[in-house]
Amino acid sequence: MKKYFLPFIMLVIFETVAVTLWLTQNNIFYLFNFSYIGISISLGIFLYVKKYKYARRVAQLLVGLYMLVYLGLICGENMQIEGFWYYLFTGVFEAATIHYAVAKIFGPLLFGRGWCGYACWTAMVLDFLPYKVSKTPRKKIGWIRYVTFVVSFIFVSVLFLSHTSNLEKIMFWAFIIGNVMYYAVGIILAFVFKDNRAFCKYICPITIFLKPISYFSLLQIKCDKSKCISCGKCKNVCPMEVDVTDNSRKRKNGTECILCFECVKNCPKNAL
Repeated sequence: MKKYFLPFIMLVIFETVAVTLWLTQNNIFYLFNFSYIGISISLGIFLYVKKYKYARRVAQLLVGLYMLVYLGLICGENMQIEGFWYYLFTGVFEAATIHYAVAKIFGPLLFGRGWCGYACWTAMVLDFLPYKVSKTPRKKIGWIRYVTFVVSFIFVSVLFLSHTSNLEKIMFWAFIIGNVMYYAVGIILAFVFKDNRAFCKYICPITIFLKPISYFSLLQIKCDKSKCISCGKCKNVCPMEVDVTDNSRKRKNGTECILCFECVKNCPKNAL
């Protein structure tokens, strides 16, 4: 039963969040919301344990489509970073701010960049492109993520400072237009750099939160040096180019591990 501990503990964590928010906010939506996400992610991990080939994709689609279609398009919540700034400025503790607090600010202390591997609706689409592993050397353009981060902040700040009317409607359209732009840029970069995750590595503003916090992640893939034969297969299949053979927190691209477990699946000696 030890192998089912991870999906079980993930479910417990999300159910704890769900019940706590339901009772403190007096809104049953949070019980449904975080229970659904917790069940979906736990199901994905459970299917991985059962060696189902598309386990992670199941979780990606269940969570990603729920947040994109239901929360975003149907409920009108801007779940992008602009929505986070918007609710932060209004002082309202709503879906977007709670989502960021759980998944992208405090959550990474437990599960690192797991959001990027199991829930992100942008990566959900990009992961279906043909370049599962980068075919070109990593580019030194990661600074672009800081530009997109600042631009999103300035965009919402200007709307507030100028006392623009119909802010909620603008936020809704910003969510739609923003997603279209993200998908377009992500797909173009994937084909230009031959790397599905190029958008995640160079453009995504959310990584400004995720990368530094993931450094302290409790959940981390470790290497049993006594079993490792230095075959390099783990590095060859990693979509984020993480050196998982190094157990230190300063390992190469260590804050970019999305817990996809491709390295674990491909290790011939079960050293990971």
